[in-house]
Amino acid sequence: MFRSLGVFNFRVWFVGALVSNIGGWMQSTAQDWVVLTELTHHDATAMGVTMALQFGPPLVLVSFTGWVADRFDRRKVLMVTQTFLMLLAIAVGVLLLTHVMTLPLMWCFALAFGVGNAFDSPARQAFVSDVVARENASNAVALNAASFNTARLIGPAVGGILIVLVGTGWAFLANAVTFFAMLVALMLIRPAELVPRVHSSGASRLADGFRYVAGRPDLVVTFVMVFLLGAFGMNFPIFASTMALEFGQNADGYGLLSSILAIGSLAGALMSARRDRARVRVIIVAAAGFGVASLVSSFMPLYWMYAVTLIFVGFSTVTMLTTANGYVQTTTDPTLRGRVMALYMAVIMGSTPIGAPIAGWVATTFGPRTAIQVGAAAGLVASAIGALWLLNSGRLHRREDHRFLLTIDETRPLRVVQPVPVPEEFSDAVASTTPISLPGESEDEVRGDSAALHPHSRAR
Repeated sequence: MFRSLGVFNFRVWFVGALVSNIGGWMQSTAQDWVVLTELTHHDATAMGVTMALQFGPPLVLVSFTGWVADRFDRRKVLMVTQTFLMLLAIAVGVLLLTHVMTLPLMWCFALAFGVGNAFDSPARQAFVSDVVARENASNAVALNAASFNTARLIGPAVGGILIVLVGTGWAFLANAVTFFAMLVALMLIRPAELVPRVHSSGASRLADGFRYVAGRPDLVVTFVMVFLLGAFGMNFPIFASTMALEFGQNADGYGLLSSILAIGSLAGALMSARRDRARVRVIIVAAAGFGVASLVSSFMPLYWMYAVTLIFVGFSTVTMLTTANGYVQTTTDPTLRGRVMALYMAVIMGSTPIGAPIAGWVATTFGPRTAIQVGAAAGLVASAIGALWLLNSGRLHRREDHRFLLTIDETRPLRVVQPVPVPEEFSDAVASTTPISLPGESEDEVRGDSAALHPHSRAR
């Protein structure tokens, strides 16, 4: 499960990412609570607009950000993006502490955070494959997700308590401090031990990533499934905050819900790390599990009962996303990995501008339970799409050893072009490898004569 931690560079990256992500979740909790309670009066629609502005740039800038991740040194790109995001956190914290922050100004900062993350996310995701060898890439992706969700377990709870004790502005400043952990980790990483980058022999064109994904039906289906969950099912800040208010909870109650969600998320990430490789069928099953768990959570009458169901929601969500991330990374041409991962991150983060305002409007108009049920339906539809593709792809076969059991072929068929054989010069050695049976001589006798002439051939 933890084999990638045997690599020095990955250990350094893991620790730095963990500390930085804890701060990120503290800030995320503070930002949601500021918009929902300080800048508006429980307006979930305004919160949806904030999320749309923050997650919109990855979708709009997908071609350029993917090209940057493939063209430039990803370690240096991350140093720039992390510094930029740190400065933004400091600015928001100061404006909140001086009571200058307004809703339009917060929307501007949300957009700026989105631009920074648009460049940071594809470089960060692809950089994991630079730190470890290919055979450990899937494990490293899962452990990276475990780090993210460990932070999700700690960050929202700490952020909620920090908001109650000292206010939202200090949560942003605390996040700014945690960025130093990532910057120090990036400086400690040994460049000589990174996996050599594979560069395309031709010109790096932005459209190559789109063409590559379009020619891979398995990736198209994976992207569609992730989009449905990202747009309508993964609006947890809206769901959890509005449900917390419905149950009469404050910021600490909302932060606790996010942390409980992270318990299942961490378990899902660690289970993914145990698997030898990412499989499409796991993505399909996890999407169905998300739909069922979300639907059940929408009917919970008590706060603690709703919190318990979030463990299963988090488990299925991260199982799907981690497996999808690992599948995309490990099956993609290395020369296009940055651009393909930019597309993948654009699907996840870029789907939010479409779904978050809708989820916010539904939560405000019909209640948070209805909004959760819409997300549950999206998960079930995503699973159905994946299952139908699997049935039509020819990967589902009946097992040869049991007529009532099925097996799934997870390998991708490759078209192999056989090279034209080069004629060999005639010799006794060549003749002995191509025995010709004479009239009245059996095939076994011919093989025996050949072996007798060349006894070393048996060892081969």
